[in-house]
Amino acid sequence: MKRKLSSEATAAWIRLMRVPSRVLDCVEHDLKKAGFPPLAWYDALLELSRAPSGELRPVELERQMLIPQYSTSRLIDRLVDEGLAARRECKIDKRGQFVEITEAGRELQKRMWSAYSAAIDKHVGSKLSDAEAARLCGLLDRLGCSCSDAKVETKSETKTETRAAPARDGVVAR
Repeated sequence: MKRKLSSEATAAWIRLMRVPSRVLDCVEHDLKKAGFPPLAWYDALLELSRAPSGELRPVELERQMLIPQYSTSRLIDRLVDEGLAARRECKIDKRGQFVEITEAGRELQKRMWSAYSAAIDKHVGSKLSDAEAARLCGLLDRLGCSCSDAKVETKSETKTETRAAPARDGVVAR
């Protein structure tokens, strides 16, 4: 027997659809106000910095960031133009390429983290207790949004630990 969709489930769906863009808009605004580029730049630089050799194939970056290929290509072009990343030809497959984070990219990603973490705290952390945040993570995990294996940078910017990633986990749900 099929269960009828409840009004509570519908209300939860509506909120799930609205909250990511609203919170992300606020975070993007805070980054812009602090003089930083868009959040996607941070996400790309973070993924590149997490890669074992600081480089990924464009398709791997696309998969990690959960954005369409055309957006990834444009983002890579912008990062390269700004000297934050470099393209490198794959020696094994001459048609393939890698995108590698530069030292300037690593520095920008670290500087952005202070504004980004403050925005996360302002728009999420200050509104939920740690217990509520953990409960919310558990509920989102049940919906398939688990990111418990993601490594995230802590406020010290040098230490990483395994926990739910603060980065755009919708930017980031991995």
